[in-house]
Amino acid sequence: MSDSNTTDFTNTSTFILLGVPGLEAAHVWISIPFCTMCAIAILGNFTILFIVKIEPSLHVPMYYFLCMLAVTDLVLATSILPKTLSIFWFNSREISFSACLIQMYIIHCFLAMESGIFVAMALDRYVAICDPLRHSTILINPVVGKIGLVVVLRGFMLMLPFPFLAKRWPYCRTNIIPNTYCEHIAVAKLACADIRVSNYYGLFVIISVTGLDVLFITVSYTQILRAIFSLPTKDAWLKALGTCSSHLCVILAFYIPGLFSLLTQQFGHNGPHHFHVLMANMYLLVPPMLNPIIYGVRTRQIWDRLLRLFTHKGT
Repeated sequence: MSDSNTTDFTNTSTFILLGVPGLEAAHVWISIPFCTMCAIAILGNFTILFIVKIEPSLHVPMYYFLCMLAVTDLVLATSILPKTLSIFWFNSREISFSACLIQMYIIHCFLAMESGIFVAMALDRYVAICDPLRHSTILINPVVGKIGLVVVLRGFMLMLPFPFLAKRWPYCRTNIIPNTYCEHIAVAKLACADIRVSNYYGLFVIISVTGLDVLFITVSYTQILRAIFSLPTKDAWLKALGTCSSHLCVILAFYIPGLFSLLTQQFGHNGPHHFHVLMANMYLLVPPMLNPIIYGVRTRQIWDRLLRLFTHKGT
């Protein structure tokens, strides 16, 4: 490890993950909120999956998409947890080159899937509110399955070039990644080659995934809000708005930390590096933790079924 940051580095069989640079002495303490968030994310998302499975009234498109979101959140939270904790607890910083590329691919792939699921959920809310009489005939199970397949395939296919490009780069400067996990930008900075193709493709992915998804969600909710506020009574539009509130909350919980993390990476070069690393980790941990809480608290069907489950167990 002592020679891993020299300029004659040529071995790409392993990388060194530093954890949170500058806060190495506090790694054990930092692991406590990390573990707490991951535990809440895992427990909450498994609870959502269990409740939807056992409650027949929840076998509708909105909750099918919610189950897809829960699975995606579970993958995102657990994709970084084992290695991150091994760094914090055991100072085990080495990660193989192949494992690093696999982790990088999984993270970006499932982030793209999560964004696509929000688009699918926005479509479901649009049809339910703007054309409620046709909701059950438009979003039938085969259509929901095809939408889910498109979301999954888009994530897999669009992110596939990232590990292939990274595998082709020569690494001759250092094998140290100042982060707790392998991320595309962090790995790209280690290459001693022209990586403009990778940067251009990364920009294309941001525009074609996040940009188009946010645009579609914005257009959908513009139409949804117009339909809601055209309802004749205040009670009617409050009820309709309540059906969308959970979705709007999880969208904000996903895109706002992501935008903040991206801005700090691009324009916050003068800020402390440990802040950038912590923000990048929060982007992967906070939404999986908050999503089941938001849906569990704000969705009456899930909350009622959960209460019935514990009430019956207690009697």
